[in-house]
Amino acid sequence: MTIESINYHLEQGKEVETAILDGASQIVVPAFVSLLCICIVFVPMFFLSGVARYLFVPMAESVIFAMVFSFLLSRTLVPTMAKYLLRMHVARVGSADFQSPPSKNPLVRLQHAFEARFARLRAGYHDLLALAIEHRRLFVGGFAAFIAVSYLLTPFLGRNFFPQVDGGQLLLHVRAPVGMRIEETAARFAEVEKAIHEVIPPVEMAAIADNIGTYLSPLNTIYNNTGTIGESDGDIQISLNPGHAPTADYVSRLRRLLPRRFPGTSFSFLAADIVSQILNFGAPAPIDVQIRGNDLGADYAFANKLLAQIRHVSGVADARIQQSARLPTIDVNMDRTRARYTGVTAADVTNSLVVNLASSSQVAPTYWLNEKNGVTYPIALQTPQYQIDTLAALQNLPINATGAPTTVLGGIADIRRTHSDAVVSQYDISPMVEIYATTQGRDLGAVSADIQKIIAQNDNDKPKGSIVALVGQTATMNSAYSGLLFGLLGAIVLVYFVVVINFQSWTDPFVIITALPAAIAGIVWMLFATHTTLSVPALTGAIMCMGVATANSVLVISFAREKLGEIGDATQAALEAGFVRLRPVLMTALAMVIGMLPMALGFGEGGEQNAPLGRAVIGGLIFATVSTLFFVPVMFSIIHRHRGPKPAPTANFGAAHVPA
Repeated sequence: MTIESINYHLEQGKEVETAILDGASQIVVPAFVSLLCICIVFVPMFFLSGVARYLFVPMAESVIFAMVFSFLLSRTLVPTMAKYLLRMHVARVGSADFQSPPSKNPLVRLQHAFEARFARLRAGYHDLLALAIEHRRLFVGGFAAFIAVSYLLTPFLGRNFFPQVDGGQLLLHVRAPVGMRIEETAARFAEVEKAIHEVIPPVEMAAIADNIGTYLSPLNTIYNNTGTIGESDGDIQISLNPGHAPTADYVSRLRRLLPRRFPGTSFSFLAADIVSQILNFGAPAPIDVQIRGNDLGADYAFANKLLAQIRHVSGVADARIQQSARLPTIDVNMDRTRARYTGVTAADVTNSLVVNLASSSQVAPTYWLNEKNGVTYPIALQTPQYQIDTLAALQNLPINATGAPTTVLGGIADIRRTHSDAVVSQYDISPMVEIYATTQGRDLGAVSADIQKIIAQNDNDKPKGSIVALVGQTATMNSAYSGLLFGLLGAIVLVYFVVVINFQSWTDPFVIITALPAAIAGIVWMLFATHTTLSVPALTGAIMCMGVATANSVLVISFAREKLGEIGDATQAALEAGFVRLRPVLMTALAMVIGMLPMALGFGEGGEQNAPLGRAVIGGLIFATVSTLFFVPVMFSIIHRHRGPKPAPTANFGAAHVPA
């Protein structure tokens, strides 16, 4: 912007130092206001919480510091370098058809050709702007109607927390019938892996690994976020080679194949990339419906009722109940009267069962010290499992008690088969049943809205005293959306008041921010055209776009105010402001668009995650630039229409004042 302003004054035939001083002084106020506008839109990000704060506050800090130091350089180093590198230009007066002196330098000839074409572009723009000002009521009404209609596309965009990333990895959680022995579960997993090999070609599969059953260490269990609850559960991790087919296609095919091939086994595809796992906050699925209450049996019944309805929601996949009350269990009910006759206590029965079924290390740890090498070895006593493989063998289990004769378990206790909870989940000490689900082919916001409707419809049927809540990534997404939307609104308000303070006016800042609705409409159109859902990165791009769009409008209106003070005619001032500021406005917008283009195309590993940000910025800037060059000058001419005479606009106005 500084170099363009200096070059403009050089083309008026001024000396180099004079052009530098005049050019730098002319844009110092709009440049400073633009700096404040770009930086201040990021201030609301510092009030975000959760994941959104950790993701976008560093970006806001980097942009703010970069803009501040860029402004300082434009005030110091750039004018200094211009003094030594720029030369006085030949004054271009007359019409836009002014011919530059011929040159043999190909770069100079290329520049002259570009300048000639840009002069014709600027002349055409001047004619269009003059036509818009001449029919300003029709133009303003039509433009505002188009922007309003554009907002009607917003419900069709869909909402996601973050875009899905194709990282070439699949994570499949398999749950065989609860209570299946670990060796049988391993055999079932081997059959599942064979089915997976039928779907994914060997040339595309880099590796496949499974992790079956629970962990020995409680620390590993704490960090497990796949929902494993027992020996019948396990995870299959699949890594694909570069150049593989879309991962989502394989997931869709496996979701159809595996349940048919293995009835009675549940399958769920979990988040394979680290970002999605973090966004789920340790849950195995983005959608988590919690039924909390003290009546666990009633909660299970209500959860099954909700699950049947949730499975019919369009876009829902892998819907299941996390907890299970069908764990095969042997119930040993001791008769205390009979036990007292034999001198056996409940503690004796418990210790004997633990020693025989889980080893003596659980009751009385014993160690042997090898005096030769100083190593201590644990000693554990346990009855071999094959000797206790029937209820009859369990009934004949001896019960040892101090000072009492040895008796068998069947003589003092009743043994029967039953079922119990495979896992007990709690929320604030209250028992809880959870319904997990994920999405396929539909955005998270729409699916969550339908599930919320189902919860509301069944609110009267929930167990007495129970609470039903939709949490997980859905709740985090809603919180982040409200924070970012509030930040977007706050950014517009802050920008407006900053411009009010600098311009000492209420009307001109209003004219400046009239470009922002068009920027939002451009974001909506770009996301709609590229089939990109609304997400946190897209909202962040919208906030970034607000700053740049306001900066360009400040550049135009500041020049229009200056000209209005000189000639006293709002129409002429608006025309000349648009004509003179066309180049810097286009330069600023094009630089931002070109810089965001690789991001918008989603290049690189995981590029899909930041693509909505780039697309939002590009779409918003395109529409905001059009609004800045047409709608803003027209609004300026309307606001100040009572200032001075209103001569009819002419098509060759700009050529007599500002050369190409």
